[in-house]
Amino acid sequence: MASFWQNLLNSVSTKNQNTNIDYNKAIYNYLGDKLVWNPEKDETYINKGYRYNSTIYSIVNLINKAASTIPFQVYEVKNDNDLKRYKAMTSGELNTSVLSKSERLKKSSLIELDGTEIHELLNRPNPAQSFSAFLQEIIAFGKLTGNRYIYGITPETGRAAGKFKELYVLPSQVVEINSGGLMQPVKDYSLEYNGSHKIPAEQILHIKDFNPFYDGTGSHLYGMSPLKAGLRSMVANNEALTTGVKYLQNQTARGVLMSEEGDLTETQARALKQKFKNQYQGSENAGDVIITPKKLSWVNFGLNASDLSLLEQYDSSIKDLCNIYNVPVQLLNNTSASTYNNQKEAKKALYQNAVIPELIKVRDELNRWLAPQFGEKLFIDFDFTVIPELQEEMDKVVSQMSQAWWLTPNEKREATGFGVDDENPEMDKYYVPANLIPVTGETLEIPEDLKEVNIDYFDLLKTEVVGSKDMYTTIQEAKDRAAPLGGAGYHSQVFRGGTIYMPLETHEAYEAAILGKLDEYYEEQILQGEEIAQSQVEEEQLQQESENNSVIEKLDIDSKTDEWKANKKAIQKL
Repeated sequence: MASFWQNLLNSVSTKNQNTNIDYNKAIYNYLGDKLVWNPEKDETYINKGYRYNSTIYSIVNLINKAASTIPFQVYEVKNDNDLKRYKAMTSGELNTSVLSKSERLKKSSLIELDGTEIHELLNRPNPAQSFSAFLQEIIAFGKLTGNRYIYGITPETGRAAGKFKELYVLPSQVVEINSGGLMQPVKDYSLEYNGSHKIPAEQILHIKDFNPFYDGTGSHLYGMSPLKAGLRSMVANNEALTTGVKYLQNQTARGVLMSEEGDLTETQARALKQKFKNQYQGSENAGDVIITPKKLSWVNFGLNASDLSLLEQYDSSIKDLCNIYNVPVQLLNNTSASTYNNQKEAKKALYQNAVIPELIKVRDELNRWLAPQFGEKLFIDFDFTVIPELQEEMDKVVSQMSQAWWLTPNEKREATGFGVDDENPEMDKYYVPANLIPVTGETLEIPEDLKEVNIDYFDLLKTEVVGSKDMYTTIQEAKDRAAPLGGAGYHSQVFRGGTIYMPLETHEAYEAAILGKLDEYYEEQILQGEEIAQSQVEEEQLQQESENNSVIEKLDIDSKTDEWKANKKAIQKL
């Protein structure tokens, strides 16, 4: 048994996971130097869950594969307050707007590092794994058992002594906590696999899910598996499939057809069965009517799959398991609720509700346990900006950024995913619209050289339209200007998205007046009008002549018809 002084030393260690003695006295009824019993059925969750149930296997792999695509990065902290704000912002629901704001907070609070010892360790946690495989094991054990155990191995001698050089994920279903009494609730861990192997608590990072079960024995030191709440749904899912398989394997005849008038001999029964097969089975006889001279009765042997409601029970249990893990059911090929938009939103919800919260939990625990070994101001984080489902359409982002004058061009580039332009210092400056002035309540003094300048800005605007010097914002101004030009009326034009008014009834008349040829223009218009009127008269005359000719032709045909009829009658008399 460890001495009092050894327990005291462990309790003040920066790596220890032991709580205050006063808290321990209040929580534990009795906690001796013994094994802390785990009431969870971790092996059941693995053997009857992930290894046996296809739904749980699919759900855990969905979360795992999505999480393993998000890279980690190591930073140096330069502003603790902004870092707290950044962590709080990324702990909620992430979208494009939140990501953009969080990236600005990250920029002000963290400095990105490269090639550090933590980079080297996490890129290859141990000789047998990459970071992606390492992370998938952490998440999978957590989702199945509620516990994640990371075992850090340090060199015993040398400059690297005290720093982890290899990290391993332990199978959580065979790890147990050993207590050292009230002074040291977590003394070490036992790996109950091929014998018992004890590991000091300082070398184990235990990431556990919330467990509300406090019974005074320390069982709350273990995390609670999501499948404990979903155990009945998991069992129902397993039983529905098992029953369906047994039904298919044990199918027999549907029932017995018997004669109520007396017993049939074996020969008669075989003949009746063969006759029934030949005459009434098959697609050609579907829906046919059977007529028999004898009275027969039917005895059913069992229920079919629809009567057992196996599919309904199976689908219902799948939805329950998806709810437990915060995974949208559409991602499990649920065709009844799958459309393109549903799939798109479902993938986004998968990251927001299942993947990112899990990564944040792992991130915070690594920063508590691992990062301090390599420096006081180091921070490990995941880059959530690489998730395509959290990015809005680029045209919307570009439109928003084009109006955000309070951002530098480099900040806009970051928000749109193009990265910072370090070669051009002008990209880090603010560009404010010229029509914005500070509201200070003070009178603005105008320099003397500007007071003498008299610029007609509207006249400058008018010169942009070729041949136009008479643009007005009201109809009356345009009419008043028409009289000196020798005409009357007004016409409107669209200019820079707005409506302006110009003298005279058409723009052709206005251009003629500017050239001093308004009378010629009107004469030409009168001549054109007369020509049009004359053309209309001639067209009407031609149409009238055509109609008259049609009447004459009809009369001629009618007269010839009458003459033919008279001749016919004369011939008949002869």
